[in-house]
Amino acid sequence: MTYTIKQAAEKSGLSASSLRYYDKKGLLPFVSRNRIGYRDFTDSDLKLIHTICCLKNTGMKIRNIRRYVNEVMAGPDTIPDRVKLLGEHRAAVLDEQRKIAENLSEIDNKLNRYRDPDAIKKVNTDIKNATEEKISESLSNSYFNNN
Repeated sequence: MTYTIKQAAEKSGLSASSLRYYDKKGLLPFVSRNRIGYRDFTDSDLKLIHTICCLKNTGMKIRNIRRYVNEVMAGPDTIPDRVKLLGEHRAAVLDEQRKIAENLSEIDNKLNRYRDPDAIKKVNTDIKNATEEKISESLSNSYFNNN
């Protein structure tokens, strides 16, 4: 079965303009064109587009996605290259996940602090301490001032 660009967009969750952009960037060399020049997408094309979206959504650069697609199109001899590329990308994604988890933990800490019944008292203590530190270092104080 084949799909028009509109149908492929609906099935992939991308816009038709995104599919055209990906094609223009060399990410869709596997998509055939019919006799009047329109793109004809197949289920296999949509599976590879799904992988492309996964790589893009996890931060892979366009040039590396293009490299991956070209290796897929070159056949099984490129499997070791694909494993290397995807392995490196996986490591980068895991590193990014770790950083996001650390940042999320800090956000949770702040939310818990601000939801605490003594939040106002604790924040005022923080401001007092920060102000005293600025004064002791002869720095200007830009914190909220109750005066």
